[in-house]
Formats: sequence, C-alpha cells, structure tokens
Amino acid sequence: MATNWFSSAEKREERHRKMLSSQARFLVDELGQLKGSVVKIGQVMALYGEHFLPEEVTEALHTLEDQTTSLSWPSVEKVLQSELGEARLAELDVDETPIGAASLGQVHRAVRRSDGLELVLKIQYPGVAEAVDSDLNAVAQILKMARLVSFGPEFNDWLDEVRVMMHREVDYDLEARTTEHFRQLLDGDDRYVVPRVLPEFSTARVMASTYEPGWSVSSDKVAELSLERRSALGKAALELFFKELFDWGEMQTDPNFGNYRIRIAEETGEATDQIVLLDFGAVQKYPDAFLSPLKAMIKASYERDLEQVIDGGVALNFMSREWPADVLDRFGEVCMSVLEPLAPANSEWPDYAVNEQGQYRWKQSDLPSRVARQAARSAISRYFKIPPKEFVFLNRKLIGVYTFIAVLNSEFNGELLLKSYLYGDD
Repeated sequence: MATNWFSSAEKREERHRKMLSSQARFLVDELGQLKGSVVKIGQVMALYGEHFLPEEVTEALHTLEDQTTSLSWPSVEKVLQSELGEARLAELDVDETPIGAASLGQVHRAVRRSDGLELVLKIQYPGVAEAVDSDLNAVAQILKMARLVSFGPEFNDWLDEVRVMMHREVDYDLEARTTEHFRQLLDGDDRYVVPRVLPEFSTARVMASTYEPGWSVSSDKVAELSLERRSALGKAALELFFKELFDWGEMQTDPNFGNYRIRIAEETGEATDQIVLLDFGAVQKYPDAFLSPLKAMIKASYERDLEQVIDGGVALNFMSREWPADVLDRFGEVCMSVLEPLAPANSEWPDYAVNEQGQYRWKQSDLPSRVARQAARSAISRYFKIPPKEFVFLNRKLIGVYTFIAVLNSEFNGELLLKSYLYGDD
C-alpha cells in the first residue's frame, strides 16, 4: 500500500511538472508576441528570479532571445536628429548598419569628422522608456493568468526591484555617469579599459562612447594565449570583483559575456593583455548594512569558522536561528564550499581541480555543479528563505566571475588576492 502511495505521489508530481512546463511555454509565447521592453523584462526575471519563480518558468524564460531585427536606418536617423539635433549629428559620420541590436535598442559605429575619433552610439528605441511600467504590469498579469507564481509581499517586492532595474537600464544619462565613474576608479590600472563617454553626443536616449575593440572571451584567439597570460586575465577579473565588493561597494551585476572583451598586448602595443568593460547599465550599490555582515561571512568562511559563517547568514536574513542545528551547519558548509578556489590549498580539493604546480584549475574543478549537489544533499531548500535582493544580484555576479575565469581556462589560487582584501597587505 505504501508503494502505491509513493507511486501515486510521483505521478502527481510528474503531472504537476508537465503542467508547469506547459504554462511556462505559454508565458514565453505570450511574451514573444509583445514588444518594447518585455523581452528584456523576461530575461531579467530568468536571470534573477530563481528564488521567486518555479524552475520550469526560469528555464523557459532563458529561451527568450533579444530582438534581432534592427530598426531601419531612416527610423534610427530620426531618433538621432531628435536627440542630438541636425547640427550636432552632422559632426558624425554614422554607419547605417548596426553592430548590435537587442530588445531595448541598437548600437552603431560612428566617426567624428573633425579628428577621425571612432565612436559607438547606443540608441534606444522610441517609446521603450515610457512603456517600462506598462510592459512590466503586462508580464505580471501573464504570470498571474498562467498561475505560475504566488503573489504576495515577497514577490511584489522583487517585482518592484525588477521595475527599478528596468528604469535604470533605459536611463542612458545614468549609465553615462556610471561609466565615467568606473573609468575614473580604474584610471591608471592598465589591466582594464573602460570607454570614455562623449557627453556632447549623449542624451537620455543616446549614449556616445569611444569604440573599444577586443576579442570575445571565448574566442580561439584568447584560448591560444599562454596559460600564464590567461591566468593573469583571470586574476584581473577576480580582483575587479574584489575591488567592487571590498573597496567601492558597487558593482556591475550583469554577468553577460557580451559586456566584456579581451584586448591582446601584441595587437595594441600595450605591456599587458587587457579586459575591456563595456556596459554599466546594471550597476548596483550596496549599503553597509548588507556589506558588513557579508564581508564578515566571507572572512569567517576563509578562516573555516562555521559558527561565524552561520551568524553572517542569519544577519543577512537568508538563514534563521530557528532552523535545526544540523541544517544550519550544512548550509554554512555549503557557503564555505563556494570559497574553495580562494581558500588555502588543501587535501580536500579534488585531484582534478589542481595542476602539478598546486594551482587551482577553475574550469576542471566543476565547482558550481559540486556545490549544487552538496546543497541538494543537505535538503536546505526546505528551510531556505527568499534571500535579500542584494544577495541575489551578488550571487549572479559571483557565478559570472567564476565562469569568466573558467572560460579563460585560468589556473591559479585566489587565496593571496583574497587575503590582501580581508587583512590588507600586511
């Protein structure tokens, strides 16, 4: 009889999953028929909604693709004339063929006639900014119609955060200021290149910046670099993350590899290979109330102080002292596992995660999958709260950084770098 009960339960679960998958496909089909910022909203939900949406929904939303049909040149030219004025636009020779098109706008190369300076113009589609709120409300309504989410305070708070993110995405004035801010923060560090914004050709709907070429992170050209050079690029990516977290309290949270390029030293005459940082539309600022317990938790993880790790998780409001002690311990151990490549080299590392010189092999380590399996075995999902939005964005950023380093096929230990930010150079 017990066997029949379990069998029946499994069938109910399977029927439920099939129903969710069907409803998720309905959601994606409906979103795909809408225009404006809807596709971008769906993509943002897929990226950051894993704690709020069923797995079937986030998987379906990941299939949404950016609009690939670009706006015709006459329509783009009208936008430029309206935003810049004919006299200012006449100072530029704009390539009529876009080098990129997405759901919110498209990018064109241009040359300043007076001196031949190469630029890129990021041009927002007409009406996109004005439609963000109505588009987001439409997406929420479709989610409700498909019965894919339980509407409540936590989901509504998250939806409001998506709204804030979308308004930030379409605010090119803000992105221009943020880009210039990060350019100044990194000024003098030859490992990084940030485009220079040209305010005379920029408005709330058009952003002009210097054209900064480079190779895709996953290109054969980058893969052909020596291990030493690929590892140096990986260290630069990791240190940028540490600068954002420990020094600046703000970071670019979109892990899309399209936001980065690799510039090879021999092609530029520079002394070192460089990472080109291209998009600052998704920069998040973090309050001290979040950063202080987070930094304490990272330090505790490095020092293998499980009780302090748990204290940090409780302070960040995604763990609770009301949980059973063994659940708290297992969750703390999962958190410490995330710092494996930043920990002192030890015998607990899998053999395949270390090279002959004792350096950590980021790609071969398969760390994200191992952490996911560890979390699944610990059954913490029964207790896991919806984390604060800051944690969601930071988690995505960390996954993005680790993946970036793995794609570079870097091999190095991150311990010394982390220690310098935890304790200073002493």
